[in-house]
Amino acid sequence: MPMDASEIEGLIKAALPDARVDIRDLAGDGDHYSATVVSEAFRGKSRVQQHQLVYQALKGNMGGTLHALALQTSAPD
Repeated sequence: MPMDASEIEGLIKAALPDARVDIRDLAGDGDHYSATVVSEAFRGKSRVQQHQLVYQALKGNMGGTLHALALQTSAPD
């Protein structure tokens, strides 16, 4: 069962309350998304660590319910 973009955004914001999140459905199938996430929690962390925080927020849905997520993460300017 595909995930809805609002569900992805909700999971990320629950874990990173200050996050600005932009989700785009890349294929229109509910399985392939891109996400841009900006959060102060990312400051001082490597790109891999930032992505791990987002994957943790998704609570195991990555690779299962959510097939593909292209991530762009950063701390606010």
